[in-house]
Amino acid sequence: MSRVRIVFSGSGGQGVITAAITVAEAAVLHESLMAVQTQSYGAAARGGATRADVIISKSKINYPMVNQPNILVCLTQEAYNTYAPIIRPGGLLITDKRYVKIERKVDAVQREFPMYEMVMEKIGNAMVFNICMLGVFVGLTELVRPESILKILQKRLPQSALEINRQALNLGLELV
Repeated sequence: MSRVRIVFSGSGGQGVITAAITVAEAAVLHESLMAVQTQSYGAAARGGATRADVIISKSKINYPMVNQPNILVCLTQEAYNTYAPIIRPGGLLITDKRYVKIERKVDAVQREFPMYEMVMEKIGNAMVFNICMLGVFVGLTELVRPESILKILQKRLPQSALEINRQALNLGLELV
């Protein structure tokens, strides 16, 4: 891996931006990599379109925006419809089976997972959907280690929320 461009996308309230920040911090603080993270969201924070870009590299990053991601994560149909056409040929597209219906084939490896369904079935709290997605992301890409994600979560979350987030991360890893 010399440079990986990632787009996490969904709607406000799904934790897309939190997931991107967590990955970027894990890469920098615990994997000795360089990373930049940028984000954008619609006028209505909760429910509006959300996109967060991350670039992870072993060398200096000169431009922080992602135009053609190697990895695209779509947690809503709107995100899929908007961003699927920009994925780099041969890239990786990760979607949730409940919220995204693959409508067209793109020149990428497409992986669908029942992330939301499994979170609700096994944990019963939609608030950790994004962390389950991070587990899937980490399991598929191996860009950062699960332990690195957990260290960031320990720093960012209250102690009372740590166990449920650990369960969600492990659930995502198991789905892979």
